[in-house]
Amino acid sequence: MEVINENAGLLSNLEVLLLLKDVQAGRNNQQKPNKDQQNLGTITYETVKYLERSPCALQTPDHVAAFMHAMKDFALTRAEKLQLLNNRPTSEVELILMVEESEERFSDEDIGGLVTAIATHLPGPEAEVSVAAVAEEEEEMEEKEEGEEAVDEDYVAI
Repeated sequence: MEVINENAGLLSNLEVLLLLKDVQAGRNNQQKPNKDQQNLGTITYETVKYLERSPCALQTPDHVAAFMHAMKDFALTRAEKLQLLNNRPTSEVELILMVEESEERFSDEDIGGLVTAIATHLPGPEAEVSVAAVAEEEEEMEEKEEGEEAVDEDYVAI
């Protein structure tokens, strides 16, 4: 493999993942690694392993195209779009940390719209559970247990 232009463009994590999987499968017509590339297999394996645990593992090129089309409505730089694509923020706080000067550039409604657009166009883990939902379930369980204890006391009294 020969590098023709080092900074030809930015790559998303999905593009890197697909490229490295092709390298692992030997579909890139690459010659046998030479002495200088002895650790290439390990680096490729570890990078693929990391990327498969990131949000890009659930994405497809169609998701990326839909996301980029939706982002045209917002005044984001290419680097900001790429960062949002790679990290898939799920809350306004995460989004504000990723977009430079977001509080000056966007209204609260715009930020909420961005979070909604990201959630709509980029798939996320199916089992996302919010902290509030977990706390609510715990409260319900405690109430249920208290109710069962009261029933047990009534039963013993009879």
